[in-house]
Amino acid sequence: MTTVTAPAFSTTAAALRRLYFARFAFAIVWAVVTFAVADELNVLAATLLVLYPLVDAAAAVVDLRSSRTSSTLLYVNIVVSLLAAVGLAVAGASGIPAVLRVWGAWAVVAGLVQLIVGLTRRGMSGHWPMIISGGLSVLAGGSFVAAASADDPALTNAIGYAIPGAIFFLIAAIRLRRKAKTN
Repeated sequence: MTTVTAPAFSTTAAALRRLYFARFAFAIVWAVVTFAVADELNVLAATLLVLYPLVDAAAAVVDLRSSRTSSTLLYVNIVVSLLAAVGLAVAGASGIPAVLRVWGAWAVVAGLVQLIVGLTRRGMSGHWPMIISGGLSVLAGGSFVAAASADDPALTNAIGYAIPGAIFFLIAAIRLRRKAKTN
């Protein structure tokens, strides 16, 4: 088992805290803007949907660098998020059901990664919100795939996904701040 020293923990916690605050802010702004344009699947809505997993991939790169780890799971998240962005760009031409299926599949896989990464970091504190968020992402992803088969599927299903995630990132950032101050 690897032990993290207090200075290394503090540096990693500070970097993750900044990342989680940034992800919180991005998700809230993204949800508000996307909700405003998501009455139908237009170019702007499709672009915003592609943007979300791209930011997730970028955040995983920042996480890798700031935590100074070579976590295979974070590399998996990068690849899956990039594939989701491409898939969403293609699905955007096919309609809302296709978008919800791709979004749902991405949410399931990204949620599993987040859940497992959170579990491996549980000793760092502040990560129980990431564990819960990852589990909820898996469930939400399944619901998006199921919603794609509804008579009148809506993009708002996917937009609602960002809000709880944002809240969990905020809670994790606050908890990491408290933990870093006590070390």
